[in-house]
Amino acid sequence: MPEPVVRAILGHITLESRIGGYEAAEARHGAVHAAYQSVAALIGTQPENIAFTENATASYMQALSSIPFERDDVILTTRNDYVSNQIQFLSLQARMGVQVLRAPDRIEGGVDVRAMADLIRRHRPKLVCVTHVPTNSGLVQDVGAVGSVCREEEVLYMVDACQSIGQMPVDVHQLQCDFLSASSRKYLRGPRGSGFLYVSDRVLERGLEPLFIDMRGAEWIAEDRYRPVRDAKRFENWEFAWALVLGTGEAARYATAVGLEKIRDRVRALAGRLREALSAIDKVRVLDHGRELCGIVSAWIDGWDPRELVAALRDRRINTSAQIHPGRRGRRWGDLDCHGFGAVRCRAL
Repeated sequence: MPEPVVRAILGHITLESRIGGYEAAEARHGAVHAAYQSVAALIGTQPENIAFTENATASYMQALSSIPFERDDVILTTRNDYVSNQIQFLSLQARMGVQVLRAPDRIEGGVDVRAMADLIRRHRPKLVCVTHVPTNSGLVQDVGAVGSVCREEEVLYMVDACQSIGQMPVDVHQLQCDFLSASSRKYLRGPRGSGFLYVSDRVLERGLEPLFIDMRGAEWIAEDRYRPVRDAKRFENWEFAWALVLGTGEAARYATAVGLEKIRDRVRALAGRLREALSAIDKVRVLDHGRELCGIVSAWIDGWDPRELVAALRDRRINTSAQIHPGRRGRRWGDLDCHGFGAVRCRAL
């Protein structure tokens, strides 16, 4: 995390220790509002369309729970969607009888937008869900093109931008999405345990709200009635780690000040250099594919148990973990997955 982010978090924690949590939140009301403004500016929207959450998955769950699914409704997604999202789809399938369809990929990688458009027209899905940048493979999916089809066909559209926010410019109006979920950490370089959700005006005007709305998102106006708040805060919960919200606001301001285009170009240059260097090493296979590649670099190293390799690289002060690559499901351990500056699956700024 950049120093301004750390200062914002520590400053609020210190204030809470002196005067209490409720009092500190009231005292920093202006700074909290500024955090909404900074995150909104980062993705090209208004503060009223931003909800803060605990993480990207919490954002995704709140959005997904607001859709009034019925038996045989269709969720259309891709073969590159994040694993937690896929598990949620399958849970809805088991409990409510919704159908989960996955659009095919292009030969070079990434969702086939024409095939997805055909599936939308044939099946009229209740919701289309696409992960902008999958967790590995370096792929950047054409979420803007999918958004154009969804808007033309008047289908609700959700984008998982957990890996793309802070790595490249993201404008929700260009994507034409109804929901966008994101994490404060990763490329945005904010604190762990914080995220946010973009909610479109169309969703708010339709009156969609999360299944388990609470007193942050609604007013209890009669014994048997409640009224949702007008803006995206209906997707929030009452209890917040406000220090992390303030840290997220600082991270958004920091990224905007550096410039998202400049960050994108720097990250891709480092990733390209890394792919080239890894490809030159014997027994190392770079697994990335797609027309457009990002700063996530995935590789397979023959002859190494990934756990042992992780330990060896950490001894050399390279922050590393191991993950199973989508193409290698069924194995307990898969690709090397390193985080940092000039490492496999790097998040370099």
